Amino acid sequence: MTKVDFKKTLDAYRARKGRFDLVDVPAMSYLMIDGQGDPNTSPEFTTAIEALYPIAYGLKFASKRDLDRDYTVMPLEGLWWADDHASFTSSRDKSAWHWTLMIMQPEWVDHAMLADAVARASAKNPDVRADEVRLESLHEGLCAQTLHVGSYDDEAPVLATMHDEFIPEHGLRLTGTHHEIYFSDPRRGDPANRRTLLRQPVRTVS
Repeated sequence: MTKVDFKKTLDAYRARKGRFDLVDVPAMSYLMIDGQGDPNTSPEFTTAIEALYPIAYGLKFASKRDLDRDYTVMPLEGLWWADDHASFTSSRDKSAWHWTLMIMQPEWVDHAMLADAVARASAKNPDVRADEVRLESLHEGLCAQTLHVGSYDDEAPVLATMHDEFIPEHGLRLTGTHHEIYFSDPRRGDPANRRTLLRQPVRTVS
């Protein structure tokens, strides 16, 4: 059985530090759960992660067991938005942030498999927010993205350059929702070494 690592096969998961690229991101399926508030202090953020991972691993094991298809569980991702983009750059007001946490799923994972994984996760831990996790497709299309290495709190200057320089200089404007992909486990290691893909959907200025 061949084990697939989609981080190595999909261009959407490739980015380089110090460089902004335009990438056409295809429609993909994700486990999703929603919330609001500062990720550093909100209990809702912690419980969302605790709901996602048991289901993600349950789906992986079910795929391997029942379909003879194995894959590496993908990294945690987040869609982030606020009424004012300055909440991510100059003001950095995390209390104003809304978010959807996600884990990308292979195309063969379906809603029946999800229902079974949710039931198993709920049976194992009735307090987990498993019933709030959904399987949904997201098609972002044309996006600007880069790799940030460092603390999450040091993202603001990179995002400001992306939003205020790179995107308008290419005749584009922001659309959709700010997207982050966490290649590093925030619970481990030095924050200065965290690797985060920063992505912003864009469209041509009309």
